[in-house]
Amino acid sequence: MRALQQTSLAGPTGLRLIDTPRPVAGPGEILVRVTAAGVNFADLMQTYGTYVDGPTAPYVAGFEATGEVVALGPGVSTFAVGDQILGMGPGAFAEYLVLPAAAAMPLPRGWSGEQSLGLMLNWATALAALRLGRVAPGETVLVQAAAGGVGQAAVRLARHLGATVLATASPAKHQLVRTAGAHEVFATVPDRPIDVILESVGGPDFARSLAAARPITGRIVVYGVAGGDATVTNRQLNFHPVQLIGLHLGVLMAQAPELFAEVLDELTALIAAGVIPPGTPTTYALADGAAALAALESRSTVGKLALRP
Repeated sequence: MRALQQTSLAGPTGLRLIDTPRPVAGPGEILVRVTAAGVNFADLMQTYGTYVDGPTAPYVAGFEATGEVVALGPGVSTFAVGDQILGMGPGAFAEYLVLPAAAAMPLPRGWSGEQSLGLMLNWATALAALRLGRVAPGETVLVQAAAGGVGQAAVRLARHLGATVLATASPAKHQLVRTAGAHEVFATVPDRPIDVILESVGGPDFARSLAAARPITGRIVVYGVAGGDATVTNRQLNFHPVQLIGLHLGVLMAQAPELFAEVLDELTALIAAGVIPPGTPTTYALADGAAALAALESRSTVGKLALRP
């Protein structure tokens, strides 16, 4: 099969298209013929070796895909050969992927694979962040990097939950974010008290988020580090007390599977209610995976990116 292998930790330029044996499903796993693979910022971090506990080169890149189940490993009863699924597992930038059956879900009725990309990652992250942030109707929510896949999902969901939605994005993307549902869009964190901040940027922006969170009751949910590391001291939290909450979807799946299942159940209900629309990702050929990651790195993209084998 064809696959994209990361041959070094020098960034997207280290990706190479290779031929490699098709994987075999083991106990509790399914083998999937990939129809589309999601491109995420975590993929970019992995190419530089900056993703915590990430793979060591060489490795087949990617970890989010949709496709058709073509084989079942021992003990799998939740899927059948021929099912169309969305799932997460290493090695998604390939024609075939093996992943745990527990890390997969059926495609929504009537949705294609490409339309479904992001449900289990972008939308689930956004919903988990809002639920961990305990967003209530009438509260103010700030979504950082709101033009990205998770950002747009968070804007739509926060608006649905009855929040006043503020957002940050580069000026060229402001209208897109307003269309997604933001009440106001800024180039950087506004100087006003905010109830819940969804923080995926880090770097210098983290200090701005910390300062903007409403004292005592303000919640900052950290689920990304796109702008680099940031620090907070116990002194800061003592004299400007806010609530910091960390989120990593993989950790949520592994350490709180019941909570993750609740998130997926709520997503299913939101899809049925028409709150979550089918996705419209920008697609690249598998061989152009390096170009897709380079575009993501340049911050020139909006929404979801996908590779098509």
